[in-house]
Amino acid sequence: MESRNIFRKLTAVAAVSAALLLGSTSASAHCDGEDGPVIGAARQALEAGNPNLVLIWVQKDDEAQIKGAFQHALEVRKLSPAARELADQYFFETLVRVHRAGEGAPYTGIKPAGRDLGPAVVAGDKALETRSVEPVVYVLTRAVEEGVHGKFENVIAKKDFDRNDVAAGQQYVKAYVDYIHSVERIYNASAASEAHEHEQAAPAHAH
Repeated sequence: MESRNIFRKLTAVAAVSAALLLGSTSASAHCDGEDGPVIGAARQALEAGNPNLVLIWVQKDDEAQIKGAFQHALEVRKLSPAARELADQYFFETLVRVHRAGEGAPYTGIKPAGRDLGPAVVAGDKALETRSVEPVVYVLTRAVEEGVHGKFENVIAKKDFDRNDVAAGQQYVKAYVDYIHSVERIYNASAASEAHEHEQAAPAHAH
């Protein structure tokens, strides 16, 4: 049990640390693609005639709008093959737009299938398919390790500057601040993750 808790903690820290250290793209980037989970759920819902399959992707306050768009799409789909295609696209766009708005992200259109989403997204989806998180932990920890090494080496390369070369000294300070701030953010992410787990465990201990 202890080893499992440690592994979970490392997983959470690696995820947060990678985002803090390396920066991140929109969290919704995967969900606006033709081959993403949102449109995949939309296709299943339309075929099954069951809106519940997509309501999980929107906020509670947006359910009525999605139900209305879903019903409208179902009715239009019956008219002809061309109408079916247009109705599906209308529903996909509506669902993705509302989903992204619920996450505070702008709608920028449906993205084509087969985009390069980077190793983290691929590993994340693969982990869910295989029910094994190890590949995700590996990708994230490697990203953190490589990022810290890069910033560290950048500081070392600038450390032995000529003390009379102010410009070189300023470059060193810039690299130093970037490195230290990254290390600090990773440490704070680790501490926050540990505190959060303690908070979640507290009610269980109380019983």
